[in-house]
Amino acid sequence: MTLRRSSDRKVANTPTNKIKNAFGLPAGQAYSCPGATTVCEGVCYAGKIENLRPAVKALLLDNYNQLVNASFSEMVFLIHEMITDFARECDKKGAPKAFRIHWDGDFFSRTYASAWATVIRAFPDVTFWVYTRSFTDKLNVVDLLVGIPNLAVYLSVDTANEEWASVIVAEYPEIKIAALSDTMANAGLVINEIRGGSRPGAKCPELIGAIPLISAKGGACFACQLCPKGKADIRFSTKKVGGVRV
Repeated sequence: MTLRRSSDRKVANTPTNKIKNAFGLPAGQAYSCPGATTVCEGVCYAGKIENLRPAVKALLLDNYNQLVNASFSEMVFLIHEMITDFARECDKKGAPKAFRIHWDGDFFSRTYASAWATVIRAFPDVTFWVYTRSFTDKLNVVDLLVGIPNLAVYLSVDTANEEWASVIVAEYPEIKIAALSDTMANAGLVINEIRGGSRPGAKCPELIGAIPLISAKGGACFACQLCPKGKADIRFSTKKVGGVRV
């Protein structure tokens, strides 16, 4: 059995996007997203890709089926093998080692999150980042992930789970917030409500047209570095005007 990586232009660590540096699982509460909200389920871009591209859905389901009933040691083995292959490919091509966990899907159990934490610590030269909604009474994995130097953890927050996010941020103020709303301004209000201040976070520069989806530096996320390095709270919106989010 082998877990399969995915290509994602937005997070590509090379201009050609030939290194698969993302990992995904099928979205939704029926699969890997116990913390999914009505807000995120209504706009989930990854779920839409699954519906439009059966081959992608099949890959994600294969990953999920290998992991969902695996033991902790089996999970660690599978994930470690995948990241080993990724690191070797980066070394061979002279590419920076930046890996996004869950371009689709989420942490579906504490055992699974612990397995990722173990592997991340085993690869200190790889930069990992992840957005998660697994921080509520349905499942909370935050304590397993915070404080790992080469992992940036973002709470994926909207108005349906911001109260839970406030509890987590009070305990772990260093954790970052990725807020989703209809507009960037309203996403900023969500962050301010949680942080109890007036610093609404950065707007995703790719969504507002400030940087291209992919350039000579690689994908927008890799070029920006706000999320991969956990530098700031970030805002996402669903409303478009003239092709960009507002």
